[in-house]
Amino acid sequence: MKEITIDINCDVGEGVDNESQLMPLISSCNIACGGHAGDARSIKEVTLLAKAHQVKIGAHPSYPDKANFGRISLAISAEDLTASITEQLDLMVNTVLECDAPLHHIKPHGALYNDCAKDVELAKVFLNAISPYKEDILLYVPFGTPIGELAQKKRFKIKKEAFADRNYNPDLSLVSRGLPNALITSPKNVLKHVLNMVKNNEVITVEGAKKTVKAETFCIHGDTENALLILTYLSKELPKYNIRIAK
Repeated sequence: MKEITIDINCDVGEGVDNESQLMPLISSCNIACGGHAGDARSIKEVTLLAKAHQVKIGAHPSYPDKANFGRISLAISAEDLTASITEQLDLMVNTVLECDAPLHHIKPHGALYNDCAKDVELAKVFLNAISPYKEDILLYVPFGTPIGELAQKKRFKIKKEAFADRNYNPDLSLVSRGLPNALITSPKNVLKHVLNMVKNNEVITVEGAKKTVKAETFCIHGDTENALLILTYLSKELPKYNIRIAK
């Protein structure tokens, strides 16, 4: 049986301070760059950890809303959002360069990620804001959403993403964090979730329906309860199914 290699990414630099434990177990990371969390100091610390563990480094821009951790949709003008995204990426790029490390990808955070997935006009604003980087840097986007199609039309290089620690609605949106079944915190259930996506290209929604999902990278949030236990379990169990986490 041919070995399958997958990318597991993790949102980091968000004040949880567990990056030194997570880095050996993942292959790419998304570093908060000042919108919902993070500053030059935290970006530098996490970048150096990622570099030491050969983890691909990504920028994780957000709505400028630290009070709500970027997890609430924000009424903001296109101009103000563009200015904020530009400022966040400038901080990220300058800090990464200072560490002599390459920037591999960009992935929006939280509500901005979810809103861009369903709002074409907002997706256009976001893509225009990050367009200076499209020649050299990948964009992580949710599978089967307009932002992915739009990004490809605009000649961005994309990597399709699915969530290892989140449940899905029938329309492949993520179950709201306000609901008790939004997160998957059992390592065994996360493994089952990932195996179904990798082996069968499908996900079982919260209503029990099978939906197609074709992903190249799988996210586990650094602030998810049991994140370290989940990643430790996956790193031990996935090879039994001929699946390897890329490095």
